[in-house]
Amino acid sequence: MSCCCGSSLTNFERFLQRITPVVPSKTVSQNCISDLNALWQPLGKDTVEYFTLKDLWDCYKEWSAFGAGTNVMLESGDETVMQFFVPYLSSIHIYSDKSVVASRNRREEGDGVEFESDSWSDDSGSDNLSQSLSNNSSKSWDAVSEESCDQDGSWPRRDRLGYHYLQYTEMSSPYQRVPLVEKIAELARSHPALMTLKSVDLSPASWMAVAWYPIYAIPSVKNEKDLETCFLTYHTLSSSFQDNMKEYEDIELGKGICCCGGGAAQKELVGEKMTSGGGWMSVPPFGAAAYKMQGDIWVNPDSCDSERLTYLYSAADSWLRQLNLHHHDFNFFTSHSSL
Repeated sequence: MSCCCGSSLTNFERFLQRITPVVPSKTVSQNCISDLNALWQPLGKDTVEYFTLKDLWDCYKEWSAFGAGTNVMLESGDETVMQFFVPYLSSIHIYSDKSVVASRNRREEGDGVEFESDSWSDDSGSDNLSQSLSNNSSKSWDAVSEESCDQDGSWPRRDRLGYHYLQYTEMSSPYQRVPLVEKIAELARSHPALMTLKSVDLSPASWMAVAWYPIYAIPSVKNEKDLETCFLTYHTLSSSFQDNMKEYEDIELGKGICCCGGGAAQKELVGEKMTSGGGWMSVPPFGAAAYKMQGDIWVNPDSCDSERLTYLYSAADSWLRQLNLHHHDFNFFTSHSSL
């Protein structure tokens, strides 16, 4: 994707930067990864950088309680407000090595968390990943069909994708949802490995979508319809994609755009969490969608915001098509989008 922006960040760029989680990271030797998980890692590297899912969820604690605030320059150009958004888990899919998940489950059991030791389904006859889920429900799958993830050679065969440990898709209205960390805690009661898995444990098909809904602005602004805009962001959970995302991010940061979040400001944000000598990783969105977007607040006509949003939307659409998934929120955002 080509970019045409200068060094000044637009409102949309600041939003992407603000909602990009930055998590403490560690490295592990390739030799310490299971044979199946090793298939998902980049070639030619002795070590792999990873983060734990628990650390990722911790990034959303404050945002879930108070909202993530981002500076927004109003169309007048002479007034700035701090707009706050609350994150809600829209969808999550976890694929891993079954033995690794079992190991992570046992660790959680040792910490006093109760769970079913054998939560795997033998329903290998499922012919796609798009089964609708009822409100506040999740389902464990033992395998993924070849038809779902081997379209046009885009995805590896089932035995290389791993086991579909968790599938959850939110179907309720925004007013009936609970913030992301509360939903994760609820899912973890039946899927405890959700708190102990590492990004290096997960296959490339592991991902989540976060819906961001506005709650208030400081100072309060009347009749500013564009501050009602809602966003949907898609994030990979697998280490196998993190290197590519980081390289892409570094290129954009080098141009002063910060297209996918991260950067020096994000390093400062994570500083308080880090122990001495630790590393950090950002988990920027690879896809996005928006609705209730009016005027030019979020799409600056003098920038490449429109191209960037179109690119991110197309990436999300392509991702869902490759997995043969019907994502409830994405369909809603699409039907209400002005793009």
